[in-house]
Amino acid sequence: MVNISVLVSGGGTNLQALIDKIQAGELEGVRIVQVIASREDAYALERAAKAGIKGKVVKETGRLLSELASENTDLIVLAGYMKVLEPAVIDAYRKRIVNIHPSLIPKYCGKGFYGKRVHQAVIDGKEKVSGATVHFVDEGVDTGEIILQREVPVEPGDTADTLAARVLKTEHVILAEGIKKVMAELPEKEGGKKWAE
Repeated sequence: MVNISVLVSGGGTNLQALIDKIQAGELEGVRIVQVIASREDAYALERAAKAGIKGKVVKETGRLLSELASENTDLIVLAGYMKVLEPAVIDAYRKRIVNIHPSLIPKYCGKGFYGKRVHQAVIDGKEKVSGATVHFVDEGVDTGEIILQREVPVEPGDTADTLAARVLKTEHVILAEGIKKVMAELPEKEGGKKWAE
């Protein structure tokens, strides 16, 4: 069983999608052991509570590391987490931190590209397609190795809101697919068992 800690800052719709997929048996061999929020008012904490998952607010790197260790975290999933992780966290969980970004990286990513800003930039750039990307987290902002991408068409007359809604549906699908892909490639746990077993 792979223990996942989900890091959030806002509403937590990607967290909810993961909870739903696990409960429906579509994402096997994983359990969300905790939800860690960067803000007290993150609605994602309510989603966690409703699903019977521990929710915590953590703002300091030292405490974040100890909370991750306390739940035997195997994989960290950033689902709308608006803080940049400190190098100490990335070092401790290299190739075991996954993020979802609402564009086709390397386009429209990096510092300042979050939320509706991403979708408005896509529209302003007169792009025909946008999409979502699941990627590993490294020391940069949205610079880690890409795990999975999926295109989403930009429709005539799209606003940042309508495009965001369409991309979000794709995020909900590919985040779980990306986690499955990472699980298949994780090094073996002690005792020689593969993580996905």
